[in-house]
Amino acid sequence: MKRIINEMKLRLPAISVNEAVARSVVSVFSAELNPTTAELGDLRCAVSEAVTNCIVHAYKDLPEGEVGYIYISVRLYDTREISVEISDNGCGIEDVERARMPSYTTGESGERCGMGFLVMESFTDFLSVKSRVGRGTTVLMRKILGP
Repeated sequence: MKRIINEMKLRLPAISVNEAVARSVVSVFSAELNPTTAELGDLRCAVSEAVTNCIVHAYKDLPEGEVGYIYISVRLYDTREISVEISDNGCGIEDVERARMPSYTTGESGERCGMGFLVMESFTDFLSVKSRVGRGTTVLMRKILGP
């Protein structure tokens, strides 16, 4: 049975500069498990995609001057597994399966790069997306490190 050896929680305003902050904090915190450069790069990319979703999509309908928050929870396990949960209290996703399609976006019609779930999935060993319209979205990612 795996055991949590360390964990942290972080709350950041959903503004663009905090994408780099979240990516850096998660990678530095995860360094305790001594991941390879490639494993760390995978984790950083997945976190970046999830946080960018919060910034670009979750709070797009907030009135001018208001800012939502991104909540990040990271757990390190004695099995060399990293669990990262990124959530928001934003608009939510009406159809999660559709949102996982590569070209889906809630942005303007010219923006067709999608929400990055495929990218997150390709860089992690497990991805779960749960969302409720008007309540927010939670993305759970797990990365299992090599021996």
